[in-house]
Amino acid sequence: MFNTAISLDTINAWAAGNMIEHLGIEFTEIHATYIKAKMPVDHRTKQPLGLLHGGASVVLAETLGSVAVVLAVQDPKVETGVGVEINANHLKSARGGYVIGTCIPLRIGRKIHVYEIKIHDEEENLICASRLTVAIIPIK
Repeated sequence: MFNTAISLDTINAWAAGNMIEHLGIEFTEIHATYIKAKMPVDHRTKQPLGLLHGGASVVLAETLGSVAVVLAVQDPKVETGVGVEINANHLKSARGGYVIGTCIPLRIGRKIHVYEIKIHDEEENLICASRLTVAIIPIK
């Protein structure tokens, strides 16, 4: 399903100069059926009470899904994906360390992709469950 010929170094280089870099998100694994990335729970990703900000979890989820699209489309030079809808259930708090997101495709169609992203802490506690729907469009 996913193109594993694209290296982690290449994917991580896409973060330069944007929100992915700012939040410290790093891709850690590419497999044919899933991809993983981690994000620090620190001053950049916490809310004022010292907990992981729900919005940061959503950024991690959408980042994973957006990269998944590039790895899943037939020809990333001809078509790409744009987010249509994302939801997130925040199930447990995190105060430090890293959270790890795992993205798996639920459906890879010609026009619509749907991805499930689960975010765990380092102790494997489920922090957030998210789903991203992406429309596939031609690159102009």
